[in-house]
Amino acid sequence: MGRPDPEEGQLPAPVKPPDGGWGWIVLLGCFVITGFSYAFPKAVSVYFKELMKDFHVGYSDTAWISSIMLAMLYGTGPVCSIMVNQFGCRPVMLIGGLLASAGMILASFTTNIIELYLTAGVLTGLGMALNFQPSLIMLGTYFDKRRPLANGLAAAGSPVFLSSLSPLGQVLLEKFGWRGGFLIMGGLLLNCCTCGAVMRPLDMGMKRKMGKAQDKYEAKEMLPIGGKSEEGISTTDGTKKGKKAKKKTKKGKKLLDFSIFSNRGFIIYTISKFILVLGLFVPPILLVNYAKDTGVPDTEAAFLLSIIGFIDIFARPACGMVAGLKWVRPHVAYLFSFSMLFNGLTDICSARASNYTGLVIFCVFFGISYGMVGALQFEVLMAIVGSQKFSSAIGLVLLIEAFAVLIGPPSAGRLVDALKNYEVIFYLAGSEVVLSALFLGVASYCCLNRGKKEPLPENSPSAGGGSDTEEAESDVQEAEEHSSNHHQPAHSTDNAMVVANEEANHVAEEQRGEGGCCPAGDGEALARDSCSADQMVERDSF
Repeated sequence: MGRPDPEEGQLPAPVKPPDGGWGWIVLLGCFVITGFSYAFPKAVSVYFKELMKDFHVGYSDTAWISSIMLAMLYGTGPVCSIMVNQFGCRPVMLIGGLLASAGMILASFTTNIIELYLTAGVLTGLGMALNFQPSLIMLGTYFDKRRPLANGLAAAGSPVFLSSLSPLGQVLLEKFGWRGGFLIMGGLLLNCCTCGAVMRPLDMGMKRKMGKAQDKYEAKEMLPIGGKSEEGISTTDGTKKGKKAKKKTKKGKKLLDFSIFSNRGFIIYTISKFILVLGLFVPPILLVNYAKDTGVPDTEAAFLLSIIGFIDIFARPACGMVAGLKWVRPHVAYLFSFSMLFNGLTDICSARASNYTGLVIFCVFFGISYGMVGALQFEVLMAIVGSQKFSSAIGLVLLIEAFAVLIGPPSAGRLVDALKNYEVIFYLAGSEVVLSALFLGVASYCCLNRGKKEPLPENSPSAGGGSDTEEAESDVQEAEEHSSNHHQPAHSTDNAMVVANEEANHVAEEQRGEGGCCPAGDGEALARDSCSADQMVERDSF
């Protein structure tokens, strides 16, 4: 990906996703990377109290560590896209794993909070960003028909790791202190390098090489031995060289493809996702404090987040299976809109919950809807732009989401401080999520469906990204045309006769135009030859 073909000096053609095989190993690596990327910034909060004591800072100062990690994860999306398009997924992930591990290891030796910002925040956040985005790109490369299920299983890594890293961090803090805990956490992040190593790119040049060898073999076998055989092989080679020369003139793959902004589906998705992120993360952030204010004990209040995580683990794969059904997948954008609507209405209906039972019910429904959103968000983006432009699309989407992440939760916290009322915040967050759902559903129906209903002219390429299945079918058609073009020189004997007859016909016409400089008998013979040549051309055309 992003590396030129050494033989032709161009990007290799895409290969149809295998939907299995080594793809399951890639899925496992993506599961681990997703878990680290989303759960690690939250799990680090276990160490905040000890950091406050050692560095004599407040909670808001230590909370900036997680905020910087998330900002790097979202804000460096375009940088990750450029690096992936230039160097490929595997090298970028290996570098990202080393950076993430080095950041936590260096953080264990820091002496002030600013150094923690630079090491655990910037360096580790950048490393996780360089792992997260390429892993999703590779997942889309290996899966097409089973891609919704694969996305759901990979997204389940977030709640699984969140439920395991937080208790592990508490154990490490009690036995080794925060410095020892950071050091061991840095060692755990080296597993990102292992996940990057298994992201083997598909061998895109194998079919092309086999096709070249087969063409030469068939040319040697089908043509008679002698000058015509050599002529047929040279014709085949000349045709290939001509095609290579044309392909070399094409531009290479862009480092960051901004042409996706011409895709109406991508614009609709980006706007709705920005509105969604403004309110999606607010309820789980304020839930524990909201429960405490209603009189719930601390231990039971903390258990509410565990309920959300446990439901989320099963909701994501289940939603991925539903999205992969034949009658659901063409309408996956509407399923995503429904999941957002479900989440927003859950926030609104639970705003007036005043006891522990009501909060538990809220956590159950929020976990289901939150898992549905997490399982479908990248599947919808892949379906809109296709796998070839997904690397650029996800980078730009994450950059736009970074602004929403920096606006939404901090603004909600300030409103809580000002109003001293969580009920208004839940109403506001739920309204934002509902608005994003309605915008996605209505805009997709009005803008995209009308465009599909308009009849397209024949032999005209469809606009937009399209699915990987359509891309693979077009690639198969191109391959068949390519092979037919190679097999045509193998019949150069018949073609040579046709060319000779055409030349004779052309000479006859010139002689008639000059006033008939040849005997009548020759003219009749040439006329008969021209008729046979026309018949032969017509027969060959069929």
